[in-house]
This record gives sequence, structure tokens and C-alpha cells, in this order.
Amino acid sequence: MAIDGWFGRVSGWRTLVSALGCCMATLLFVQDLGAEVTTETYVVSAGESERKQTPVSIDIVLPDAFRAAAEAGAPVAIADDKGNKITGQLSLRGLRSPMMKLQAGNFHAQLHFVVPALAKGATATYTATIASDAAKSEPSFKWTDTAGQYSELSFGDRPVLRYMYAALDESTKEKRSETFKPYHHLYDPAGKVLLTKGPGGLFPHHRGMFFGFNRISYGENKKADTWHCNKGEFQSHEKFLSIEAGPVMGRHTVEIAWHGQDGAVFAREEREFTVYNVAGGTLVEFASLLKSEVEGEIKLDGDPQHAGFQFRATQAVPDKTADKTYYLRPDGKDKPGSFRNWPAQKEHVNLPWNAVSFVVGEQRYTVCYLDHTSNPKESRFSERNYARFGSYFEYTLDKSHPLMLSYRIFATEGELEVPDVERMDQDLVAPPAIKSKS
Repeated sequence: MAIDGWFGRVSGWRTLVSALGCCMATLLFVQDLGAEVTTETYVVSAGESERKQTPVSIDIVLPDAFRAAAEAGAPVAIADDKGNKITGQLSLRGLRSPMMKLQAGNFHAQLHFVVPALAKGATATYTATIASDAAKSEPSFKWTDTAGQYSELSFGDRPVLRYMYAALDESTKEKRSETFKPYHHLYDPAGKVLLTKGPGGLFPHHRGMFFGFNRISYGENKKADTWHCNKGEFQSHEKFLSIEAGPVMGRHTVEIAWHGQDGAVFAREEREFTVYNVAGGTLVEFASLLKSEVEGEIKLDGDPQHAGFQFRATQAVPDKTADKTYYLRPDGKDKPGSFRNWPAQKEHVNLPWNAVSFVVGEQRYTVCYLDHTSNPKESRFSERNYARFGSYFEYTLDKSHPLMLSYRIFATEGELEVPDVERMDQDLVAPPAIKSKS
């Protein structure tokens, strides 16, 4: 049996390929000798693209005895057909996982690992030994929460990602500006520098990796701007829906309420951030499911500078190094200081990806923005020399038609070439095919 999923194709009676992928590492972990064990074998086909540090996630059905291991992000021993060993990770299902029919006594899990290298057109066979005990491994991802302020993801002792979620504070204008929307900071791959901007600075409404729209309409002529949040609107962190961490990936899903000018909630979002343990940089996946909380339609609109999913680099860039910023696009590398914006450049739409290269201190970084083909189109892109970039689209949702999104961000030290980013884009939109042999 073959079933098509969001991001690829997997054949076999027990498995489906889902939206994401995960990680590879050679790690030490201890397994309880009394644990239940199941063995699953998969054939991975590279297809029309070369694969290098390619994350994959496989949706699987397991007996309930394995649930504790999935909840704990337990490591999974994996060996390829040449005897090479890598480490996978078990987890619960992700936000974009396909729905699966389950019999009593079973649950929906995911198996994550990274394909280290696979030539175009080649195949490799991986055998995973999954144990029911919640074994630990080192190094691994872990979440550390500072209650009511932020939750930080680290790999070992290296900080990777920080979720800023303080509740709205209207005691002063400054406090409100700091807390009117949650967002995610991204550290550099070494874990020493925050690559993203917080409140204040040039355009204080820009925050790290963030999502919103400045022209929203719904109900009886109601308007909302969840980008600037200047007329009573705000986004609020409501709760953590899931928190997962292991040797391959760290992931959390949070519920965020979108409030209108009257303070009432008109939409609720499930926002998922996943970080993969890949070599060469930091790979982040943003997934979002936005649902209406009102009768009738909600129309999302805006402009390329103030809507959609966007990345904003640290304030150090406009302060000191904006003249060194350049963009790398599918049509090649542009010169420093040059940037494009729709609608001035009408062709600046529906890009499969975009990348910005900027300098912080003495170090150059490149950040890639990968836009999945399933996201709404026309996607209209925007760039600035202070390294704020991204895209937006128009969309109408109602209670029966939510909005589902998927993007990836990859951050690395130094520079990249067009083929490097094209390969990562193919990992997202045309991932390896996976066939179960179990």
C-alpha cells in the first residue's frame, strides 16, 4: 500500500512520511534489558536530488507499551546496510502529521533520523531497533523554562532557540510594546550570539522569528493588526501543548490567541517550532495551524514588510554592518546593500527560497528562508539591508477552513552558494521516498 503525505511518499502497511525530518548523531545510551523491542526496516530513495544531512520523519503506529519512550524522546539505534550506525529518536506525532486510524492499544508516534549522505538516484536501507524503555542519551536537546518569561532550547550546554512568551503587561507603554506578541529568538550555531532582535531598536515591532498580519478583517467591520498591535490588538501565549526533546530534535507546540482591538479572541493558533541536530548549522522548522474563533470569514492581508512569517536579525546589523548585507536568491548572489521588494519588483513573488548574508561583530552568517509549496500563493517577498526578510500572502479562513503553514529556517556561519540552498529546499518540498520493509 502507498499513501501520499504532506511532504513525501512512503509505502508500507505501518508507516507514513509526515511533514518533517530529524537527526543523526552517534551517541551513547543505555537500554533496559527488560524492555519490549520492535525492529523496523526502511528503504530510503534519494530521488532526483542529492541528499546531505537530510532530516526525515516517519509516522508509525506502535503499541501503548512504547508511549513512555515516545513521550521522553527516547533514542533509537539505527544501522544502515553498510553497517554504519546512527541515532534516531522516537516522539509523539507532530502538528502536520497525517491522521491515522488506530486500533485499541496502539498510538501514533514518529521516528526521526538524518540521512547523512545519499547520491542522486541512490537508495539506502536503515534498520531501527525501537525499545519501550525511556532511555536517555548524551548529548541531547533539552528545554529549560523560566516561568512566565521564556523557554529555552539547548543542545547539551549550547543554547539554540528561545521562546519569548511573557503575558501582556499594560502597566506602561514600553511594557506593552515588549509583551504584545510572543516570538522566537535564534542563536548562532555556536550558541554564543543571538542572531535575532527583540523589542526596541529600529522598527520595535520586529521580533526574531515571528508571524502575523497587519490588515485583518472579520465580523461586523472589525479590523485587527497583529503585527504592530497599536490599537488594542495583541497575541498571547495561552499554554504549551507539547514539549519534546531528544538526541535528534527538540520541538514544542504552543497555543497562541489572536486578540482584536476589543481584546476578544478572534483566532487561535497552534505554533510549532522544531530544531534538528544537523551538521553545518541550525535547521528550524516553523509549522502553524490557525483556526477561526468567530462566525463568518476572517480575511488575512497586509504588505510584504508587515505580514506573514518573517525573520529579523539582531539590532547590531542596522547599527554597524548593514552595508555588508547581501541577498542570495534562486537567480544568484546580489551585491551588498541591494534588496528587492514586491510590488516595486513585481517578479519578487513565489520564490521557493531566499537567503540573507549579514555580519555580526566580525562573523558573517547566512540565514535561509524556505517556503513550502503547500503554503498559500501568491507569496510576496520583502527584503531589507538590516536583514529583515520573509513573505506574506492573502488568505480567507473560517471555522471549516483553517490555515496550515510550513517553513524552514537554516542558519550557518559563513556563506552559501545557490546549489547549497536548492538542495535544502528539495529536502523540504521533495523529500526522499521511504518504503517500509517491516
